[in-house]
Amino acid sequence: MHRFPPVDDGLVGVLAPGSGPGPDSATPVSPWSRPWTGPAKEEAQELFRQQAETALELHLCRERRRAAVLATMGVDYPYTYEGAPFPASAFETAGVVAA
Repeated sequence: MHRFPPVDDGLVGVLAPGSGPGPDSATPVSPWSRPWTGPAKEEAQELFRQQAETALELHLCRERRRAAVLATMGVDYPYTYEGAPFPASAFETAGVVAA
């Protein structure tokens, strides 16, 4: 007895047009008729939290680079960060404002 590998239904429809799915298969299917396959609420929240943290880190890196470049040009940029040895108000008393 010969055993043949399983045949893909799409291939059968191309080779034998009368044996494929009927005209009803052209009817669009509502995406709401299928169960949700995306991430769960908790997974989505975690993803958005990670994106927010990454965006904050990138913003801080840009600000540090800006402060470093301006410092090399002799411009005092009011850059401060959490745990800095001086508060942001120290720049206000010196008359320096952010651009």
